[in-house]
Amino acid sequence: MHRYPRDFTGHGATPPQANWPGGARVAISLVLNYEEGGENSVLHGDAASEAFLSDIAGAAPWPGMRHWNMESIYDYGARAGFWRLHRLFTDRGLPVTIYGVASALARAPEQVAAMKSAGWDMASHGLKWVDHRDMPEEEERRQIAEAVRLHTEVVGTPPTGWYTGRCSVNTVRLTSELGLPWISDTYDDDLPYWAEIGDRDQLIIPYTLEANDMRFATAPGWVTGQDFGQYLIDSFDTLHAEGGRMFSIGLHCRLVGRPGKIAGLIRFLDHVAARGGAWFATRSQIAAHWAAHHPHHRRERPSRMTRDRFVERFGTVFEHSPWIADRAWNLELGPAHDTATGVHNVLCRMFRSASEQERLGVLRAHPDLAGKLAQAKRLTPDSTHEQASAGLDALTDDERASFQQLNAAYVAKHDFPFIIAVRDNSKASILAAFHARIANDTATEFATACAQVERIAELRLQDMLK
Repeated sequence: MHRYPRDFTGHGATPPQANWPGGARVAISLVLNYEEGGENSVLHGDAASEAFLSDIAGAAPWPGMRHWNMESIYDYGARAGFWRLHRLFTDRGLPVTIYGVASALARAPEQVAAMKSAGWDMASHGLKWVDHRDMPEEEERRQIAEAVRLHTEVVGTPPTGWYTGRCSVNTVRLTSELGLPWISDTYDDDLPYWAEIGDRDQLIIPYTLEANDMRFATAPGWVTGQDFGQYLIDSFDTLHAEGGRMFSIGLHCRLVGRPGKIAGLIRFLDHVAARGGAWFATRSQIAAHWAAHHPHHRRERPSRMTRDRFVERFGTVFEHSPWIADRAWNLELGPAHDTATGVHNVLCRMFRSASEQERLGVLRAHPDLAGKLAQAKRLTPDSTHEQASAGLDALTDDERASFQQLNAAYVAKHDFPFIIAVRDNSKASILAAFHARIANDTATEFATACAQVERIAELRLQDMLK
């Protein structure tokens, strides 16, 4: 058995109605990453200087040395960029979520006081602004705990949510242990969603690396503030047209805090103000709204079933052929198979890959339409319901005689019963198909009957997994 953990389905083709306050079409989350003083530095006990997200082209770590230019660029973010952004947002009364690196916040009492005075949402951005990808699980757990402790000590309240950024494969699972209302270490949707992590139902509010000023410091990226602003405007207009979406915008004091770069952000904010239809909200506000309007409800998931349970649940989908479900359980199941479409896909794969004799056995397991089993009330519950849906349980004597004659002639020619997805048809269209198909050659009818078996299975699963 192999279970694939990645979820390619999400909210699917029809996302839920967000119902943002005031009928807003887009919820905009402005996120300010506060990292200055939390980056790699020998002053912070690290082995080398920082090399990530600065205006130094081609920067590389300096082992065992301070990188004066790198430090001063980060210092600009704290000294000037933060205050330029603070004035912009407070003058416009816009709510902001802080992703605060705990060690950076501890070195920024003036900035923290200003964040708190503005009523900004104070989430954690980890203990230090470093890469976690190779960090042993227990060390990452220790650093997460220390980040919470230090954040609480510096800010006065625990973090409201979490975003590590340069995370490991363990980060979301480890941070979910904190019991925080939301986590943002994913980039996989335009709306919040729930993740079942152990016994916890964790709300995930996806973040962004594309509507993000970090692209001023990466390739391909922004060159001018106009580039950044236009991309934000285009994103907002697309989401506005779709309606019911969330738009995260990632910002950094040392990047968009520069005069030429912030000009693009200002143009975007002016555009939104003129266009309307936006709800500027902190991530905690978005989380509270989603939890209230879209609470999570656990359900039995096919990809997590035992073999016995999977066969018990889906063994009757293909008439009297539980071996199909038994084989399907061995496939690479995952979240994509927790829907009717997903289960149908794996069951059909096993049906299609079976031998011709095995598939013939499935065809022969189907009852005649309006035949003797129906009259004796010995059909399976599914078949009984399906035949009744087209009125085949209430035939006149002449109609019943016609069906019996057609059944006998069809089986005599093809050696398996006539099969059609009754729920797609009426009594008249079934009879018409019967008359038309009885003349086909057996190879054509075998293929047609197999396709109808798959359609019957699809309809049954849609009833089972609504």
